[in-house]
Amino acid sequence: MGGPGEPPEGTPEGGPVGGEDEYRSVVFDESFVRAARLQEYSAHERMSDHAPAVRRRPPLRRGLSRQALILFLLIAVAFGTAIYMGVRHPYPNAAIRQPVEPLRMTVIPLAPEGRVPGHADAEYLYAHSPAAQYRVGAEGIPLPASRRTAHFSDSQVVSALTTAKDYIVRSSLDPDVLAGGQVRSVRVLLDTDQLDQFDQSFAHPAADGRHAPTGWLVRFDPAEARLADGRIRVQGSLQAAETDSSTLEVTADHTFVYALRAAGAGAVAKGQVSLFTVRRELHFRFDRDDLRMHTAQLVVSYVQAGPLSCAEDSTNRLHPLLAGQTAKAGGPAGTDPYATGSATALCGSLATSAQPKV
Repeated sequence: MGGPGEPPEGTPEGGPVGGEDEYRSVVFDESFVRAARLQEYSAHERMSDHAPAVRRRPPLRRGLSRQALILFLLIAVAFGTAIYMGVRHPYPNAAIRQPVEPLRMTVIPLAPEGRVPGHADAEYLYAHSPAAQYRVGAEGIPLPASRRTAHFSDSQVVSALTTAKDYIVRSSLDPDVLAGGQVRSVRVLLDTDQLDQFDQSFAHPAADGRHAPTGWLVRFDPAEARLADGRIRVQGSLQAAETDSSTLEVTADHTFVYALRAAGAGAVAKGQVSLFTVRRELHFRFDRDDLRMHTAQLVVSYVQAGPLSCAEDSTNRLHPLLAGQTAKAGGPAGTDPYATGSATALCGSLATSAQPKV
């Protein structure tokens, strides 16, 4: 006998085994039937209404699947975050950056009380002057131990101190700058809002407290004096402090001692070397843009320099009095650039204690 559901004669040749046909795997469940777009009318409906055999069913209204809804929400959140980060500046105070102040500068020439001492050996002069224990070059401008502030990290404080030191080195120790040559190495360290003032100072020097090249840097008249020893003696200090949540200030106070020799043939003491002293008190200001760009705002420059003659204009270049030269005394009694007090006169006398003992 054949099995259940099989023809009495058995399965036809070439037919499926076990009574299964090729459509047995197709399952027409309830959801499949309900989703059909066409529906057949019943026999009673066709007899009474003379309707066609089938009718079109309205499409089922399906909402978004849960996965599609979650994906849509994720895209919306990512898009909103991208817009927010694009509009928001990484520094909260950058949009209200304070205007950059112009540099205020004071240059005080110090006239010697007698003849400028000289010697054939620069080392001898240094050893017999107040600069005997000073360090050489940039070694005399050490960075202090940095400490983070309420709103600035250690690295930001170090960045401010380093930029200030770079400015001091380039504007006080670079031989090309000292010889009255290029100034670009100093210029590139300034905030862009101070560049116009810097350029005007060199294009049109003026003793107005705003546009004196010697307020920005140290430079001598190359026709009168040149370095006799490149080992410039330096001593001073750097201090950093936070003034508000968006500003750091660095105060620098350094004394530089240069060994000079006459450049011309008309020197009073030929072959003699003399010392020239410059004390510079500089106040730098840094906002977050300056820290990022490695630039500084130089807001105060207070300079005492000698031996100089008060009759000479020290606005554009310094005109040192060299070994054997004299100048009429001017200003109050001796001003010592090695002391920590501040001079108040626009021209003073160089204290005898500030000169080497020869």
